[in-house]
Amino acid sequence: MAIEILAPAAARERQLAGAILVDVRESHERAMGMAEGAVGVARSDLEAGPATTLPDRDADVLLICELGGRSLKAAQVLIDAGYRRVASVDGGTTRWREEQLPFAQPAGDVDLDFHDRYSRHLRLPEVGEAGQRKLQQARVAVVGAGGLGSPAAYYLAAAGFGTLVLADDDVVERSNLQRQILHTEARIGVPKVESAAIALSALNPKIEVRTFPERIGSDNVERLIADADVVLDGADNFAARYLLNDACVKLGKPLVYGAVLRFTGQASVFDAGRHRGRLPCYRCLFPEPPSAEDAPNCSDAGVLGVLPGVVGMLQATEVIKLILGIGEPLAGRLLHFDALAMRFRETRLQPDPACVVCAPGRAFPGYIDYQQFCAG
Repeated sequence: MAIEILAPAAARERQLAGAILVDVRESHERAMGMAEGAVGVARSDLEAGPATTLPDRDADVLLICELGGRSLKAAQVLIDAGYRRVASVDGGTTRWREEQLPFAQPAGDVDLDFHDRYSRHLRLPEVGEAGQRKLQQARVAVVGAGGLGSPAAYYLAAAGFGTLVLADDDVVERSNLQRQILHTEARIGVPKVESAAIALSALNPKIEVRTFPERIGSDNVERLIADADVVLDGADNFAARYLLNDACVKLGKPLVYGAVLRFTGQASVFDAGRHRGRLPCYRCLFPEPPSAEDAPNCSDAGVLGVLPGVVGMLQATEVIKLILGIGEPLAGRLLHFDALAMRFRETRLQPDPACVVCAPGRAFPGYIDYQQFCAG
């Protein structure tokens, strides 16, 4: 049986004549408004139990979605279930509004910005409105507003994280602009956290950006990350990485790690503070810092400008997964990226039972002089 497809005007006439108009979009989509007189039920719910909404299989049924694709598929399911008079509205609510047919606007207490801005997240079953609210309530500490912090913070802001805490004591320099996408020529000389806050607030004014124009150290690290749900390591030096690792183990915070050099990058999640003996920390991977010869910094060795973007986006992805509790995080895995070969590879990581910081039952040893430790 062929599915009847109606233009919105024709569907409206049928509706006024007694047909039942069913909006099969998701609830967050319907919250933005529906065709006047429509009954709202998500396509999946309608298909799972059509009799709940449509007990009469001989009723004149019109299905509508946003563009017409979902309603067409739902119509086929109803026909297969024995419904005899089913039609789909061509062009959906988009065309319905374009043709200025009666459209019921949302109630005044609906957050239109939320439903519109995050509509693509809301359509994902793994996120949905409940997950997006989790992001909205989450707090992420981003240490470093440079190469890695820039793309990571940009995507976290776009994703709707409620609070981003940015820590960096540096100012914007012209040499940063090749890769640090939060900053602009006009903001050279401006503190990086201030420049970053301008860019992030312009992208998403609904989030809160808190700035710490300070060099992270033993005296302020806990003040910076104590209230964070996740800590993102965008630091460009080993002293800060060891400090962040130790503080995150002590406070039980997941640490999303990233590093770049020349044409290669790494990413991982270190969550030993919450999973002692089962997951490693950064010290399990690097008990001792590498020598300057083995691991030069980007100022000396250079870095491909797009590389921090790749790794920073990987870090942002891990933060989102951790907050939502979806997928498989990179905990216990080190992801390597080779930009020249365009190849990823993975190394499995094991916790070190003798780790000086995260070994089960070991008391926190206290913060050390990380600059001296990394100087060898």
